[in-house]
Amino acid sequence: MSGKLVLCATPIGNLEDASRRLLRTLEEADVLACEDVRRARKLLSHFEIPARTLVVYNEGNERRRAGELVRRVDAGETVALISDAGMPGLSDPGYRLVRACVDAGLPVEIVPGPTAAVSALVLSGLPPGRFVFEGFLPRKAGDRSRRIAELATEVRTLVFYVSPHRVEETLADLRTGLGDRPAALVRELTKVHEEVRRGTLSELLGELAERPARGEIVLVV
Repeated sequence: MSGKLVLCATPIGNLEDASRRLLRTLEEADVLACEDVRRARKLLSHFEIPARTLVVYNEGNERRRAGELVRRVDAGETVALISDAGMPGLSDPGYRLVRACVDAGLPVEIVPGPTAAVSALVLSGLPPGRFVFEGFLPRKAGDRSRRIAELATEVRTLVFYVSPHRVEETLADLRTGLGDRPAALVRELTKVHEEVRRGTLSELLGELAERPARGEIVLVV
């Protein structure tokens, strides 16, 4: 009898956001696939969940490791997949493993929970009814400009993940490609220094010059 793959959303900052179902799933799983063993052990240790079989599943090895995990599910094991924070597969490894299990006719379940993109969207004060999640924009300037140009006629609210090291150039490129639109810069969600800065792209850029933004950042435009 086959096992199953369980996609587990983990806290994006505050560990109190972990659900009872998440903790039970992590405790009962045969295998825990994770991006970083140290961060996974920290989560398990905090909730006093016994150490178990940990398998590294990240951007560097997901193509190769997906097949191995599918075989374990097919052999009857329950594989729980977590990312460093939030929902696996959403700007984090996970899609290829889900696709491989689906193609193999194996069960895939989900334990829902915190997701930075949706949390930032509803906190931004911008229209949440229809939105587009773009994740991280390309690092190369030319590729980034082309991606933004594709979004120029988009009327839905846009949600981006942004590295703190590239937040100013990202805001400047968005202002050039989209116009000076209303936006919200949401950082460090659920953590001690959670903050939302609201204004036009120009206003946010001006504020960053005086007060840089650090930590995990979601930009809503």
